[in-house]
Amino acid sequence: MDNKHYLQSSSEADGSNHNSGTSLVIKWISLSPLSYLRAGSTKLKVVSFLFGLTLSFFIVASYILTWDKTGILITPAPSPLRPSLDMRSLLRNILFKLDYTPRRVPDEREVIGSDPELFSAIPQRFLPQVKNPCWLAEYLSEPGADPYRRNLFTLRSKSFKTVCDNMRTSFQGHLHHRDGKVYRLRCLPYFYIIGQPKCGTTDLFHRLRLHGEIKFTTMKEPHWWTRKRFGYIRFKDGLKARFPLEDYLDLFDMAAHRIQEHMLANSSTENSEVQFITGEASASTMWDNQAWSYLHGDKEEAEPLLLAQDFIHTVQPNAKIIIMLRDPVERLYSDYLYFKVANKSMEDFHQKVIDSLQLFQACLLNSTLRYCVYNTDLSNAMPVRLNLGMYVVFLLDWFTVFQKDQILILPLEEYAANLGATIQKVFEFLNVGSLSEQAVAAVTRRPMSNARRAADRRLGPMLNATRALLRDFHRPFNSKLARLLDHKAFLWTDV
Repeated sequence: MDNKHYLQSSSEADGSNHNSGTSLVIKWISLSPLSYLRAGSTKLKVVSFLFGLTLSFFIVASYILTWDKTGILITPAPSPLRPSLDMRSLLRNILFKLDYTPRRVPDEREVIGSDPELFSAIPQRFLPQVKNPCWLAEYLSEPGADPYRRNLFTLRSKSFKTVCDNMRTSFQGHLHHRDGKVYRLRCLPYFYIIGQPKCGTTDLFHRLRLHGEIKFTTMKEPHWWTRKRFGYIRFKDGLKARFPLEDYLDLFDMAAHRIQEHMLANSSTENSEVQFITGEASASTMWDNQAWSYLHGDKEEAEPLLLAQDFIHTVQPNAKIIIMLRDPVERLYSDYLYFKVANKSMEDFHQKVIDSLQLFQACLLNSTLRYCVYNTDLSNAMPVRLNLGMYVVFLLDWFTVFQKDQILILPLEEYAANLGATIQKVFEFLNVGSLSEQAVAAVTRRPMSNARRAADRRLGPMLNATRALLRDFHRPFNSKLARLLDHKAFLWTDV
């Protein structure tokens, strides 16, 4: 049986819905009354036997229901396709497979050939007098036409729809006329905050917006490079209309208009570069390549050949990348609390962790580590997103196309403990002007964003048994990450 078929079977057996409850699996022994009759048993004996069996069931059930919830919970009987959890064996297998040959980086022609329309719309060179990657694109719509009428992002974001309503009034004034043709300024982000989920990206996004030289998209997470350009909003909803490049570029029109105003103001000054930049923050960009599986499921390749970073690097080789990482144990619990909306409990989380570890263990028996981390079927089958905390696997793939000095990686714990210094480090990385003391105070005083909901805080921390399991599981990945980045903070031993 191949891996894909196996994982579908596991999902059917154990429930692929992340919000489903845990069920107790009871194996019934088939009893044939006829066999007792043939042995000369009377009807009374059969009734007595069934009564005793029922009584035994209630005794066992009452014992389970009064189990001490501070300890490790009883796990369901393992599926014949999924062995019971053996942490020692799993950790040995991880250590054995953690050192692997880096992926083959696709040739640029392969990347361009996979989406020629994308690369024909973006020039190889950008305007030299602008720090942000921008260019003049010919505007072919009729005069007075609504430039945002068909933008699919306006259907998903009320705030962006409002922005478009405001930009319409001044849109014609930002068009550039030359040699009988009409052009508009188009821009891509200068930088990307790419991940990870529940690691502080929202908070960083809002603080950076307070800098006068930085203009973000109105919509924090467009998820364009990973999902929407392929036609997926939520994978469970299936294939929808593709979000074209034009719709994505519209997200940066406010920044483009500001850049254009600075260009006009600097036109009389030689060698004066417009310093204004823009960025976007989609926490899926670092890890989510699931569209590959949905669009190329008929191919034999076990791992995605083209990743989001291949496309970003091809159109924008000088892009700057910012990554926020958090202790993967705490990240997973925060992820569970945020995305699961009902029936949350420490015990439920514990069971979902065990189920996910068992699924990962089963995959790793016959497949490479990288295959199991990226595998879409496995990711969908796991009740909690365990794979998102295996940071080093994703990061190694980003380093195959971007240089290390193009990627700034911040531990959330350091960010929270020393906010002022960390924000200044980000400003230096983006090469933007320094702030006044008053502006720095405004950036650092801003309340933390996306904090845990009150109901989730009342739930309390995860069980010690759960934390111990996850600590053991993530330790090899964290050790390799700390060596790769030469920073002990990524061991998360003091958390």
